[in-house]
Amino acid sequence: QVQLVESGGGLVQAGGSLRLSCAASGRTFSSFAMAWFRQAPGKEREFVAAISWNVGIKLYADSVKGRFTLLRDNAKNTVYLQMNSLKPEDTAVYYCAADRNYAGINYLSLSRGSWGQGTQVTVSS
Repeated sequence: QVQLVESGGGLVQAGGSLRLSCAASGRTFSSFAMAWFRQAPGKEREFVAAISWNVGIKLYADSVKGRFTLLRDNAKNTVYLQMNSLKPEDTAVYYCAADRNYAGINYLSLSRGSWGQGTQVTVSS
């Protein structure tokens, strides 16, 4: 397992941008697939984006496709979620997750993989 710490959340106006970071501990970071999920108040946690361990494969939720970009820097044990053209409906707590299997990571449950503590993103209209 890896320990994950998110940062970069905050308050931004609609149309603005934020970059979330997820720093991972452990020397095996490069062998983990990484993902972002989010949970808005009163709603279930939903998948946002994922990237395979070899950076060759990315997956985005339809709701963020074309606006969000997921990048990873294995040398820094960090994955980034660049969020552009933010909308009020993007308001949520964003969680970073890691799992050894890329397949099905978009359905990762809390009982599997590793999860960060979350970072709040608030988009005002």
